[in-house]
Amino acid sequence: MSTPRHLNIASDSNTPTEASQRYYFQALGETQREPVDLAEECALAIAYNGISQAVMMVSPADLEDFVVGFSLGSGIVEDVSEIYDIHISGAGSGRQADVEIASRAFWKLKEQRRQLPGNASCGLCGVEALEQALPHLPVMPVAPLPPAHWLHDLRQRIAEFQPLAQTCGAVHAALFIDAQGEIRLGREDIGRHNALDKLIGALSRMKQNVSGGVAVVTSRCSLELIHKVQRAGIPTLVSFSSPTGLAAQWAQRHNLNLIHIPHRSPPRVFSPLQANAQT
Repeated sequence: MSTPRHLNIASDSNTPTEASQRYYFQALGETQREPVDLAEECALAIAYNGISQAVMMVSPADLEDFVVGFSLGSGIVEDVSEIYDIHISGAGSGRQADVEIASRAFWKLKEQRRQLPGNASCGLCGVEALEQALPHLPVMPVAPLPPAHWLHDLRQRIAEFQPLAQTCGAVHAALFIDAQGEIRLGREDIGRHNALDKLIGALSRMKQNVSGGVAVVTSRCSLELIHKVQRAGIPTLVSFSSPTGLAAQWAQRHNLNLIHIPHRSPPRVFSPLQANAQT
């Protein structure tokens, strides 16, 4: 195994633009154009130790966070210390991330023979075996549910952490609430998986303690988001959209607190199961 080194991140691309101005006509046949800001996206090709692994459509911001979070959330590395170097290159609609990882992680990756040609909506594209879609992950330690006041008006309170959504919409957000109930960090992306990967990557890079914390996603909560939060060690996941049945079942089996906040109803606790039965 290679000796662990300090993570080095380099980039030779210009600062990415998250939104750009376009024009639209207010109605068919009208000639008056109106300006509007639209969310940008780019294709990011990711290679590990020189071997191409995935091409993901992402928002062109916080790409280093995304690469770290994608690597952790997909199980390619088990810890950020196994990532030695990230180099981001390219500009415009095409970017390249060259990632150097530890030998042990690279051999594990090659054995999996996985290719993930990703997109903004599906997190399981290219998975070749059922055990990759339903991995064997350890049961999490039992953690208390967050206090009710942490979730009060949460939809409104996260607005300041969603600048791109405020400007042009068309993006998902993932946020982290620390063990004191404070919103510490937020990331946005056109892809709901990507937003969560960026959040997990940022938390790992800043060595944020996630014990007792809460991950919040503004998107639909499906199984792969559960996996990412579980691998990150975050004990609670809050979703603004209802989870799938399989996501709720997995959370219950693995002691992940899973809470849905509907638009106009009180929070719904799907996991732990006994808490749900008491409400």
